[in-house]
Amino acid sequence: MTRRRALALLFATTLAACCWAAPAAEPVRGDRASGWLGQTRSEVIARNGIVATSQPLAASAGLDVLKRGGNAFDAAIATAAVLNVVEPVSAGIGGDVFMIAWVAKEHRLVALNGSGRSPSGATPAHLAARGYATRMPMHRIEAVTVPGAVDAWDAILRRYGTRSFRELLEPAAVIAEQGFGVSERIAHDWIYGAEVVADDPDSVRTYLPGGVPPARYSIFRNPDLARALRVLERDGRDGFYKGEIATALLAKSQALGGTMTAADLAATEASWVEPLSTRYHGYDVVEMPPNTQGFAVLEMMNLLEVCAPKLGVNLAKVGPRSARYWHLLVEAKKLAYADLYAYNADPGMSPVPVERLISKPYAAGLCRRIDMQHAHAPSPQGDPVGGTVYLAVADRDGNMVSFIYSIYDTFGAGITVPGFGFVLNDRGALFSLDPASPNLLAPHKRPFHTLLPGFVTKDGQPVMAFGLMGGSQQAQGHAQVLVDMIDLGLNPQAASDAARFTHAQANNTLRLETALYGQVGPALRALGHAVTADNGDDMGGFQAIWFSPAAAGAATPDSDASAVHGVYRGASDHRKDGAAVGW
Repeated sequence: MTRRRALALLFATTLAACCWAAPAAEPVRGDRASGWLGQTRSEVIARNGIVATSQPLAASAGLDVLKRGGNAFDAAIATAAVLNVVEPVSAGIGGDVFMIAWVAKEHRLVALNGSGRSPSGATPAHLAARGYATRMPMHRIEAVTVPGAVDAWDAILRRYGTRSFRELLEPAAVIAEQGFGVSERIAHDWIYGAEVVADDPDSVRTYLPGGVPPARYSIFRNPDLARALRVLERDGRDGFYKGEIATALLAKSQALGGTMTAADLAATEASWVEPLSTRYHGYDVVEMPPNTQGFAVLEMMNLLEVCAPKLGVNLAKVGPRSARYWHLLVEAKKLAYADLYAYNADPGMSPVPVERLISKPYAAGLCRRIDMQHAHAPSPQGDPVGGTVYLAVADRDGNMVSFIYSIYDTFGAGITVPGFGFVLNDRGALFSLDPASPNLLAPHKRPFHTLLPGFVTKDGQPVMAFGLMGGSQQAQGHAQVLVDMIDLGLNPQAASDAARFTHAQANNTLRLETALYGQVGPALRALGHAVTADNGDDMGGFQAIWFSPAAAGAATPDSDASAVHGVYRGASDHRKDGAAVGW
């Protein structure tokens, strides 16, 4: 049992008397009337727009923007701002943003890297002097990188938005002032977060009312965060990077021995980049380039497409009730992640051979390393943890936004900026202190990043905005849901509901969700996998919007001429508290 799960169990036990920790008797789940009986809910179908994310209040805020005439980019920022309020354990203005989006008027995909860089004084020598000679700390000021989120929001709105910070951030500010009801999964994650923030008095005051995490169904307020959002409404990005928020942030950092400077904050600038893609069974899978782990998804998809026929495996025919199906996916994951950990870094400082790694010939050369009779043991390398939010938005003009942001681990560095109620990220924990690593810590460098907004196109047209949060689970999770939909033909909600695995490269352990373990666990163990049963806690939270165009030649009534010619289909993961909502 992990420390996080042990803490959650302890806290849940103390809440049982007041808060319905579990039913008194285990009921039998009812059946669906049609389709796959294991699907938890139907897809959300809408023509004018959909927002899908991990918290209903945030999804509703984005939908309100769409209904008032804003576009998908506007709605994404409004949704993200509310997520900072209602999921402070995972994301906020102290973190980073990545986006892949289909811009309807330009008929193309664009990608934004809104990850921050290391401070001016972030060097291995400085870390060694602080007592960290071989490994980056997780929850300390030394792990904080310059937050990129607010600058990314500003960059998105300046290029593609139609609304201002004042309009888009106010719903979040109101919720922060008035409070929100704490839901099940967020309360669960807050429990581990209590340990992370315990050493910072500003964090304890802000996030542990009465000295403990807020109970499920209690009301949590953060007036300081409302103040921060209203500074952004009034002063824009400069309120964060040059104004009163910057002053408070730098004072906090310096008090803890951090090296971030005013120049570091002022120089923050998101980067518009070219996304990467590979074709998988007729679909183009699109991911972010380094410094993210996006190329690992593409390498996995290439391995599955190229190697499966050579190994005598047809994933659709073998199916997910077969150990051979999962064995191939896990072995492909191991090979892709070996390259991920060997090469991924800030491409502005260390060259990453992406074109080679995501090529079909490269995948073909790796097929011989997959033994369908036995699991191989990869070199042990550390696996990033998770603490992230993802959202997808589509609008009536055909824009589709795949958007992810995070403060990295639960409650990030555990450090709250006083007076403004937001937590600083600990993304710098993913730098290496190994002099031979391309990801070696250096000033003004972007670290290895786990955040992955995904996208799928076909024949030059948008198909799906999707994402799956959760540290090292993201890339392997992307591959699993893509196989669910492309090979097995599942709709996005069914793909979300299907059982998943998570494999840790560091100790070569394979965890399967409970029912899946019962189906294939013993057979995978016989193939040499160190396999255990697990719940959905670390399997990632999936959100997606799929666009189904109307049939060729189908007429559109004049009254609906401004809506997309087809329907959006939204999905939201039952492992989280979220929803897909549309109109």
